[in-house]
Amino acid sequence: MGVKQVLKALDAFPRAEEHLLQKTKSGAFVSIVGLVIMSTLFLHELSYYLNINTVHQMAVDLRRGETLPIHINMTFPSLPCDVLSVDAIDMSGKHEVDLDTNIWKLRLNSDGHITGTEYLSDLVEKEHKHDDHKDHHDDSDGKTHLQGFDQDAENLIKKVKQALAHGEGCRVYGVLDVQRVAGNFHISVHGLNIFVAKMIFGGSTHVNVSHIIHDLSFGPKYPGSHNPLDGTERILRGASGTFKYYIKIVPTEYRYLSKEVLPTNQFSVTEYFSPINEFERTWPAVYFLYDLSPITVTIREERRNFLHFITRLCAVLGGTFALTGMLDRWMYRFLEAVMKKSSRTLVR
Repeated sequence: MGVKQVLKALDAFPRAEEHLLQKTKSGAFVSIVGLVIMSTLFLHELSYYLNINTVHQMAVDLRRGETLPIHINMTFPSLPCDVLSVDAIDMSGKHEVDLDTNIWKLRLNSDGHITGTEYLSDLVEKEHKHDDHKDHHDDSDGKTHLQGFDQDAENLIKKVKQALAHGEGCRVYGVLDVQRVAGNFHISVHGLNIFVAKMIFGGSTHVNVSHIIHDLSFGPKYPGSHNPLDGTERILRGASGTFKYYIKIVPTEYRYLSKEVLPTNQFSVTEYFSPINEFERTWPAVYFLYDLSPITVTIREERRNFLHFITRLCAVLGGTFALTGMLDRWMYRFLEAVMKKSSRTLVR
């Protein structure tokens, strides 16, 4: 036996003579259906292979000495820019008023359209930088405040009252760089001394801290990220009060297929609202109290294995081919039996 005969003996796909093959309409129909099914399944498997898969891993957060970026974009429709200030306090005891990062304010008219811009660092009184936050709202400092009640304060009162009468609002946006420890930042009228605030609003219950959070995040966004506070709208129609958002921050690393690493953070939030009555000495504000998780999450992009794709493709296409072949044989035998039965009936 020669080499050619040995190779022919190994052929797993023997072919019949052309004149022994019979083509039928039912076979053509089954072939078309099978081709459509195989094409659909092939495209599905190809799309599944090309889509990027993400894998989540957790580990202890070992980062030290880094800052935490806080991206803010909020609108206060009922408070003018001249009275708003941004303060930050952390667990180390550091208390910062008017942080040295880029915080900007946009003046809004009653329709919510921009009418002007001002830099926030020029809007907080200088003495607020040297005193404790709560001390400014203590009536025991009355004499000191009265002595500092000068022409600038009177001009501020007139300006703010005029803005309130015209329904001015304010949009605050920018980035705060704070230490990576638990703390809070808040936006309020705490930059005013107590007597100026009373002259403007007449009391804490008249301070409307209604707000819209367009964007609040603790780092850059990554594919599939979701910030739970984005689009939050809290409008007060009656009594005023203080909003508190308790935020749990989870350090996150997103690793792209290109091996590029994006350090960021994701978070969960719980909301609480505390109404204020006219006898309380506190003033309304919007607080964001945050704490950091000791666990970091790594999200890694992965492409599915090519051999796994080929295996699934062979299984899908081969199974479809075998199934359509069985269906074709059954249909042929069924039609053949029907034809024989009908021919016998005609003969009789």
